[in-house]
Amino acid sequence: MELVRNVVLAMTTEGTVQAFRRAERLVSQRRPLEALRVLEPVISVAEDEPSVQLLLGRAYFFSAQLKRAEQAFRRILEFDPSDHYARLVLGRTLQRQGRYNEARAQIRLATTMQPHDPAYQEALSEINAHIATRSA
Repeated sequence: MELVRNVVLAMTTEGTVQAFRRAERLVSQRRPLEALRVLEPVISVAEDEPSVQLLLGRAYFFSAQLKRAEQAFRRILEFDPSDHYARLVLGRTLQRQGRYNEARAQIRLATTMQPHDPAYQEALSEINAHIATRSA
């Protein structure tokens, strides 16, 4: 009986990993709605995994489900507040929602944690310029 349970668990895990990898490919191909469908069984098994939440957030972001993307990225930060990439994409998500000051706070934190990454510096400069033009 124990052997059967272990085999079923191994099959589930293997299938979960394959589904996760397929969803990653779909997100990278900008096919987020398909990725979300593929992720459904992964979420039921590994919802609390930061990597699953990150992929889920990215799929939501690319499908313009911004509130859901925000929830996924915030969930990652509950697991690990020092995750600079989660802060960056949360900032980008807030920016797309027009919540510029909140976005700047997240992107500023991400940039502080990852000061030598040009993408982070660019994101911060972009949001600062947007806020400056709105204030003028």
